[in-house]
Amino acid sequence: MTLTDGNRAENLACEFLQRQGLILLERNWRSRFGEIDLIFREGNAIVLVEVRLRTNPRFGGAAESIHARKRARLLAAARQYLARYPRASCRFDAILLSRIEPAEMEWIRDAISE
Repeated sequence: MTLTDGNRAENLACEFLQRQGLILLERNWRSRFGEIDLIFREGNAIVLVEVRLRTNPRFGGAAESIHARKRARLLAAARQYLARYPRASCRFDAILLSRIEPAEMEWIRDAISE
């Protein structure tokens, strides 16, 4: 099976965050609101991660692709996931990639908030 660039980007992001000490809980968690790419635990916090790959800057970079509508869907999905853990602290990070090989990656903590 051939991986798409999006799958490869998620794999790179997942491996990177695991090397940083985060513990993977879920991949591609889906709700009626949308999908959360990666969900980790870091200490006592749940870290929800959006992975974005933009190799062509002509249409804006990876950060610009997380527009208001996308943020709203991610936050709605996050609320649904976090309902399982009412006392957990959490944050929403973004891993932005502009290239896969060699990987050019930026990790933004607290990238998305209400």
